[in-house]
Amino acid sequence: MEEEEGALLFFISALIAEIIGTMAGFGSSTIFLPFALLFADFKTAIILVAIFHLFGNLGRITFFRQGFDKRIILQFGVPSVLLSLLGSFLIEVLRQPVLKLILGISLIITSISFLAKPVLKFPANSAALIVGGSITGFITALVGTGGALRATLLQGFNIEKVKYIATAATIALATDVTRIPVYISQGFLIEQYYLYLYVPILFAIALAGSFIGRRLVGRIKQELFRKMVLIAIVFVSIKFIVDRLLMQ
Repeated sequence: MEEEEGALLFFISALIAEIIGTMAGFGSSTIFLPFALLFADFKTAIILVAIFHLFGNLGRITFFRQGFDKRIILQFGVPSVLLSLLGSFLIEVLRQPVLKLILGISLIITSISFLAKPVLKFPANSAALIVGGSITGFITALVGTGGALRATLLQGFNIEKVKYIATAATIALATDVTRIPVYISQGFLIEQYYLYLYVPILFAIALAGSFIGRRLVGRIKQELFRKMVLIAIVFVSIKFIVDRLLMQ
């Protein structure tokens, strides 16, 4: 009975995480991973969350496909992926905890600035998009998480909500496609291999969460949507700072 209740909590938390992640454009893994760790060992939880994240991004791309912008994907997304490869080689050189603390503080300051002055935004020209994407990819590789940073920069460009979610999902999908094979090759799902049976269920939940999130986003005005995303970024950034302080 306890195992059944644990599985139910696992799937419910996945659905909630995907709905929130879809609406914010990031954060589903941050929400889902702690619940997954209650149910599975660390390596198993990591790969299940990664697979779920991939499914969620496929759902968002499907349901927000009308917002697909080739220019933003090429100028922001491609540099992000390329610079993440460069950043991955410097993980052992730079101190990740300190970088995560600096990132958290920087994102809070930036998000609060956008909230205080709604007219404030970055110029959405080609140079700014390329630089923004490069920064996102490089820092994401160093600190291990990039959703909040990517969301901050895209909101800084004040991109329309459907374009924003479609862009964020496409970039995140590229990351998922590269990391999941690595996890599998390192045997992340060997100890609890029977949990592969949950993958089809997670696929259905991810699509359901993305669909519900799409319907909810459609009911929210652009101005309110931007405020909600910026507030979500502040909360995640606070978590970055708290995590760093607790390590001391």
